[in-house]
Amino acid sequence: MSASKIDQAAEPATESNTPIENWQTHVQTTGIGQYHPSFNAPYTGNNSLIPQSEQGFSVSGTAFFGARLLPNTEIYFNPEVFSGKPFSNLLGLGGLTNGENQRGGGAEPHVYVARLFVRQTWNLGGTVQSVDDDQNQLAGAVASHRMVFTLGRIALTDIFDTNKFTGDPRTQFFNWSFLADGAYDYAGDARGYTSGAAIEGYWDDWALRYGRFLQPSTSNGSNLNNQVVNTYGDQLEIEHDHLLLDQPGAVRVLMMRNRARMGSYTDALAYWNAHGRQGVPDVANVRAPHVKIAYALNIEQNITPDVGMFVRASRNDGRYETFAFSEIEHQVSAGLAIQGTSWGRSADTWGLAVAQNGISHRHRAYLAAGGLGAFIGDGQLPKYGPERVFETYYSVAVNKFAAVSLDYQHMVNPAYNPERGPVNAFGMRAHLAF
Repeated sequence: MSASKIDQAAEPATESNTPIENWQTHVQTTGIGQYHPSFNAPYTGNNSLIPQSEQGFSVSGTAFFGARLLPNTEIYFNPEVFSGKPFSNLLGLGGLTNGENQRGGGAEPHVYVARLFVRQTWNLGGTVQSVDDDQNQLAGAVASHRMVFTLGRIALTDIFDTNKFTGDPRTQFFNWSFLADGAYDYAGDARGYTSGAAIEGYWDDWALRYGRFLQPSTSNGSNLNNQVVNTYGDQLEIEHDHLLLDQPGAVRVLMMRNRARMGSYTDALAYWNAHGRQGVPDVANVRAPHVKIAYALNIEQNITPDVGMFVRASRNDGRYETFAFSEIEHQVSAGLAIQGTSWGRSADTWGLAVAQNGISHRHRAYLAAGGLGAFIGDGQLPKYGPERVFETYYSVAVNKFAAVSLDYQHMVNPAYNPERGPVNAFGMRAHLAF
């Protein structure tokens, strides 16, 4: 759920008949267990997915507190606890198998602040729309013409690159390929959270968003770099909501501009060659201030009231190391979310999705010479193949608070290496929210 996106299809309301919520408390907990059987691998590198069978798990718990300080000013606080054991120490795939897993996490539970932010809304006219109570969203009313300012600690995907059919591994697809546009190397620490500010403008069916947020101090690091003038992640997004054959949909176009001390794949190879090819190429040897650019297209569309689809396409320049998200530099993905109304289970969801992930020719040359990335590196890459991911899940609604899901993933060319795999992963998820 977006931290500030209100459903543009909401029915018009009036100030007098819309309940105003002044405080809220929500809680969620999600447990995921996964298993992958052994698979073919003629060789294994330091950053490879282990070819022997593995089991992994994650458990998260989050409290969502919200309060209305003034009629249009809200504050939210989300303490969170997490423990987990990912496959192969979270290595060996562009599209990793569990979106709840965190870099640097462990089986011992850790408590931290996930979000702490203030949201200010300026209503500018138009129709009045009702806002339902939800996690990090107080019930009330907003104008269809409004400005929204968010300041504090959030996940960037609370506001940018949202899609109602994918993006939440606690209730939807597990794989990182479907968390966001794959080439959107969005700013965040190892847990996926960052600090900064965003401004959004809504005008009926249109929305425009801009935000600047802190980058990690190092690639996929736990600490954020507070020098926001010199190191930052900028994003600009435009959205149009529409009806197509009387069914709601949305189109979003996103541009990202990240500035950070990143290593260039080309520079790393040049440095390695200049030093007698000692060891393997390493982007850490050539880190310097660089700018990474990315573009993304994000579509959601209801086909019927019970069937929705998403399509995403994204690309970044592929010159520099992955800094905060997944090791994907161009991607296309698509999927369906089907409610179980036709078989008498209207609260159940069946999801199916596919993704093709790729990396630049510079990145391929770096890996072929033995270089290691943030998540991948088999020690060699004699051939290149796009990583292809298929995932399907079925979520059973136990009641209005609890759901249990079964999940299957099939990955071809793991870490872009046709000589390894394919990999199958089986999972189960239990989710409780109230």
